[in-house]
Amino acid sequence: MLRSAKRQTCHAVAIHYAGAVPELSRFYGIIVRMFYGDHAPPHFHAVYQGDKISVNINTLEVIEGYMSRRAQALVLEWAELHHDELRRAWDMASRNLEPSKIQPLE
Repeated sequence: MLRSAKRQTCHAVAIHYAGAVPELSRFYGIIVRMFYGDHAPPHFHAVYQGDKISVNINTLEVIEGYMSRRAQALVLEWAELHHDELRRAWDMASRNLEPSKIQPLE
């Protein structure tokens, strides 16, 4: 009985609820996040000084929001460098599993 309870507790740690927003990366004041169980298309959210954008992972196009041109260019440069990692992060987050952190832009 104790073994079963222990297994359930460990399992609960890996599962997250829709609406939670894990941070994937942070660089130059930009915070990149991805919601658990978010809607299609696969995308991530970036925030910089109160401005917010959503970026389609497949096309790397801004699908919603506004951000200064310089900050947006940094986000898109980072996303291009980490395209495969973003796809893996989407896969994990869509299953309510915590995605791995992604290296910041240097």
